[in-house]
Amino acid sequence: MDHLQRDIQRCPRVAVYGTLKRGYRNHTWLEGATLLGQDRLTALSLYDLGPYPGAKREASRGTVIEVYAIDARQLARLDELEDFIAHAPHTGVYDRAIFATQHGEAWCYLYNADIEGALRIESGEW
Repeated sequence: MDHLQRDIQRCPRVAVYGTLKRGYRNHTWLEGATLLGQDRLTALSLYDLGPYPGAKREASRGTVIEVYAIDARQLARLDELEDFIAHAPHTGVYDRAIFATQHGEAWCYLYNADIEGALRIESGEW
């Protein structure tokens, strides 16, 4: 069993907060996924990186997310989009971590690079 199959068995959901949300340009990457609902994560802070937001594991008033049920193929596509490198997760643009949501545990992509100079999105909504 490869890492992707183990990951999807461990957590068959993804929490998205930026361009993957409904109505945004990358939502098509979630084609075939099932929207389970929204939530607000207080363990996640958003930063404005220009064309997209980046999330850091930091306390906040809450970051608005959409939670989707996904399969291994969809997770692989999202890893590609987010430049997540499974064998070296801290070297890609994004890493991913599991967060508890009201729709169950979900993978969420965390921005790896320094956010110095980026504005924190206090509303939690991008």
